[in-house]
Amino acid sequence: MLKLFRYLKNYKLQSVLGPLFKLTEACFELIVPIVMAKIIDVGIAEGDSGYIIAMGGVLVLLGVLGLAASLTAQFFAARASLGFGTELRRELFAHINTLSHKEIDRLGASTLVTRMTVDINQAQTGVNMLLRLFLRSPFIVIGAVIMAFTISAKLTLIFLIASPLLALMIFLVMKLTVPLFRRIQAKLDKTTLSVSENLSGVRVIRAFSRQEDEEKQFRKNADDLLSLQIKAGRISALTNPCTYVIVYAAIIVIIWFGGVNVNIGGLTQGELIALISYMNQILLALLAVALLVTSMTRAQASSHRINEVFEVTSSVTDEGNSAVTPDSQAPAVAFDNVSFSYHDNEEYALKNITFTAARGETVGIIGGTGCGKTTLVSLIPRFYDVSSGEVRVSGANVRKYPFRQLRGGIGFVPQKAELFRGTVRENLRYRKRDASDAEITEALDIAQALSFVKEKPEGLDYKLNGGGKNLSGGQRQRLTIARALVGRPDILILDDSASALDLATDAALRRALAARTEGMTVFIVSQRVSSIRHADKIIVLDDGAVAGIGTHEQLLASCGLYNEICLSQQYSDSGKGAGANG
Repeated sequence: MLKLFRYLKNYKLQSVLGPLFKLTEACFELIVPIVMAKIIDVGIAEGDSGYIIAMGGVLVLLGVLGLAASLTAQFFAARASLGFGTELRRELFAHINTLSHKEIDRLGASTLVTRMTVDINQAQTGVNMLLRLFLRSPFIVIGAVIMAFTISAKLTLIFLIASPLLALMIFLVMKLTVPLFRRIQAKLDKTTLSVSENLSGVRVIRAFSRQEDEEKQFRKNADDLLSLQIKAGRISALTNPCTYVIVYAAIIVIIWFGGVNVNIGGLTQGELIALISYMNQILLALLAVALLVTSMTRAQASSHRINEVFEVTSSVTDEGNSAVTPDSQAPAVAFDNVSFSYHDNEEYALKNITFTAARGETVGIIGGTGCGKTTLVSLIPRFYDVSSGEVRVSGANVRKYPFRQLRGGIGFVPQKAELFRGTVRENLRYRKRDASDAEITEALDIAQALSFVKEKPEGLDYKLNGGGKNLSGGQRQRLTIARALVGRPDILILDDSASALDLATDAALRRALAARTEGMTVFIVSQRVSSIRHADKIIVLDDGAVAGIGTHEQLLASCGLYNEICLSQQYSDSGKGAGANG
């Protein structure tokens, strides 16, 4: 938790004023029992109504001043804690965006969402409680003991015995609950993942009538979470009764021995009432401490999880890189004996890949499922760093480029068509922020998306739902292709991005790309031979290794695997009355 206090640096004044006003309130509160004792011992004992009224006015004044100090403290504590949460959330989001695909894959999206929301809220609540109660409660306890000592040194021994017992009890509760709250947050991650998967895959779940199975799995996760929360709640719930038992036992002892002292004249009735009031103040202060402990244990568990994310550093960074001057004579992309492993071990997803792609060349990449096609094209924009070998763009190692320069020259279309809530225009300006409508229209035309966009009454102002759910799969794919084309990148990567297109639209897209992307190096990853047969160069991958490189005709003559793929698709398509290579 201490590591996160740096996010209060812009709220130092509020962080100081909040506790100070709480201490001021505590001072007013500690004076109240003394005033009450005076009213009893002087006003009531002597029947002096004027004194009683005057001292009653003092009590009212103390109450008003205490209330004003408390409200001011709450205001400053709220400002500081909300500012803390905002700064922390902003910093964590920025840090997550610096992580490479490797770290995000390892951490998982669901846990990052939970840590960005639930855990930061818990930490924010903990800071709020800390600023309000951390100084006030100990000050009340210590102040009450000191004030009691001025009244009766002997009876103050009762305070000195009760206070450590209360502190020990609170410490034990905290020690037992912190691990439980960490487990609760981890279980919450799992529950969030389950909800996310069910919402994103709702069509699949319903198509296979698996609602009951998913509900059963979710119920199990929810029951496990409930069980942990009940266990932690039961331990935390012991705080209040144990505190009451210790404090009221102390009050009984005070009344017993205090009564004896009143009878022998060693203590006045007002002073006995004052001692009991101080004991009650200690009770209320320690109950507040118990509340603080419960909140802080949650905050501590959440802070640990937040710090875990901050401790993860990106394995792919452009720190210290300066702008690279491209070599116009060098190939657009070159792989030199590249091998890559996702887990930094001998389990390679790509092995000894070597090829070049000239400027303006179209490169097709084909192979079986899981052979490394997506991995290969992901190395070009440096989503991952190679395990060995070298990837060069325009003659320079991709490791030497600033990310903005490298990725600014690449249009990337992922397998899954990702669109964002907003208008078509806003989505297509994602690669080039200041793209004109003319540029957007040209990109839509090349991507075979202009016709359906024009059919919308709003045109480019047509609003997309999150993920583009109000479009068909093929329409989403065409918009993502258009987005990559806006601004005419030097390199265009289409990662199986036409899988939802019919053969006619796919053919029209390929013709438009060939005719209207002059000078652009295009990588087409596909399962269809028809999508890549006219490429200048085709790379055939088999289990992460190159099985063949050449044109369609060359590979038919020299590559057995490519022949198998062609034959299997001809047979499959011939059954549908269509040729794979047509």
